[in-house]
Amino acid sequence: MRLSFTNKNGNGQLHLLKEEEVFCQNYYDQDPGFTFHTIAWNQGKSQIIRIDEVNYTFEANTILPLMLNQSFSFERPQDIIAWQFNREFYCIINHDTEVSCVGFIFFGPSPTMFVKLDAGDIEILNQLLVVFTQEFISEEDIKSEMLRMLLVQLIIKITRLAKKQYLGSEEVSQDKFNLIRKFCLLVEIHFRKEHQVQFYAGLLNKSPKTISNYFSLYGKKSPLQVISERIIAEAKRLFYYSDKSVKEVAEELGFEDVAHFSKFFKNATSQTPSELRKVVQIID
Repeated sequence: MRLSFTNKNGNGQLHLLKEEEVFCQNYYDQDPGFTFHTIAWNQGKSQIIRIDEVNYTFEANTILPLMLNQSFSFERPQDIIAWQFNREFYCIINHDTEVSCVGFIFFGPSPTMFVKLDAGDIEILNQLLVVFTQEFISEEDIKSEMLRMLLVQLIIKITRLAKKQYLGSEEVSQDKFNLIRKFCLLVEIHFRKEHQVQFYAGLLNKSPKTISNYFSLYGKKSPLQVISERIIAEAKRLFYYSDKSVKEVAEELGFEDVAHFSKFFKNATSQTPSELRKVVQIID
C-alpha cells in the first residue's frame, strides 16, 4: 500500500508506504528532483538493511531515519512502514525550531541511528499511523496542514527517543545538544571543502576545545571523527555508485593531492581507493 500527497503547487510530496513488496533507494540513480528523507519502522522480526553497500541489523520494533543521500534496501520490505517527504513538503532545516532534529537524527553524528521502541512507544506510533492514514484519504482543504502537523509530531517523537538512547539522558543541556546538532549540520554543508574542526568552531563562535568537550560529555565520536567519517562515507558512495576516478573523487572532496587522499582513505578503511574500486568492479 502506498498513500501519497502532493501539495497544490505540485512540488511538496509526502508518502506513506506499508506492506510494499519492493522498496529501496539508489540515490545516484534517482532523478535530480528525488530528494526524500525516509523514516522507516520495522514492524516485523529482525532483518538486514543494506545502506550504502554495508549490511546492518534492523531489529524488530525499531525506527531508522534515512537521509536523502543514502542508498538502501531491505531484506523484507513488506515488514516496513515508511514515511518519505521532500523539503518542499517540509524543510527540516527551515523549521528546525519546531523539531530540533537537524544534525541529530538527520545529518547527525551517526548515519545509522536505530531508535528502539517500547510497548508504549509502539502504541503511540500505531495511533499516529491510523490518523495519518485517515488524513491521506480525506478530501478536506486543510489536508496539507494536517499531514504536516502529523509529520512534525512523528519527528519530534523520534528525536526525543533518539536523544535519550544516544545521549544517555533526556535532561541533556539544550545548549550543548544544539551545538552538537549544529556542528553536524555544518559538516554536512561544508565537508567537501573544509576538513578541520577549527573551521566549524569558528562558525559556531566556539573554540575547538569547547566543541571537543561537548562531544566527549556524551561519550560520542570526536568532532574530527564526525568530519572524517562523513568524507569517507561520501567517497565510498562515489566509488560504489559512480564511474569517477580516484583523482576526481579526491578533487570533489577537497583534496588537492591524490596521494594525501589515498593515505587518508586507507587510514580510515584499511583499503586504498584503488583496492576498493577493484572490489566494486568484481561485485558488479
